[in-house]
Amino acid sequence: MSTAKKKRRKSPRQRRLPRGPNGGVQLLLIQNVEPLGKQGDIVEVRPGYANNYLLPQGLATIATEHHKRMIEKHRARLLEIERARLASLRAEAERLSQQSVTIEANATDQGHLYGSVGANDIAKALKAQGFHVAPEQVRLQGPLKELGLYTVKVHLGQEIEAEVNVWVVPVVGQEGSPPAAEEAGGQE
Repeated sequence: MSTAKKKRRKSPRQRRLPRGPNGGVQLLLIQNVEPLGKQGDIVEVRPGYANNYLLPQGLATIATEHHKRMIEKHRARLLEIERARLASLRAEAERLSQQSVTIEANATDQGHLYGSVGANDIAKALKAQGFHVAPEQVRLQGPLKELGLYTVKVHLGQEIEAEVNVWVVPVVGQEGSPPAAEEAGGQE
């Protein structure tokens, strides 16, 4: 065996990331990251956030001089892509604002629901109508606990929201009693 020391290569995890003026790691965002910034922005984050989330997920890359020059060249193209995406979100918001959703729920004679209608129920009803809305996008002040008409905001992204009318109506054939009690009365 040779006694000469072998040079050890640094693994990607051990490599030093470029530090920013505030002591964090400077990264170039490849995709929009909601709390940090938009695609093409150079941000400074803590090393753990960079190594454990942004870099492995492919949301950012190291902000080298080469990458910075490339972003400057493609900034106009990125802006055009962003404008097109915002235009499609606005069109989707317009279509969504014209929709009305009806959700059936068990309720008392006074109109109080036995359960409640939440964001999941509204998202399912919108998906049934052909809209791709996640429950996290539905903005409720609280669960809907009474029959009636509600205006609910749906956040589509980047300050674009649509207002959807949600009708909460009693289950068909219900007269203030749960369906199980009604079925038992009808079988006698």
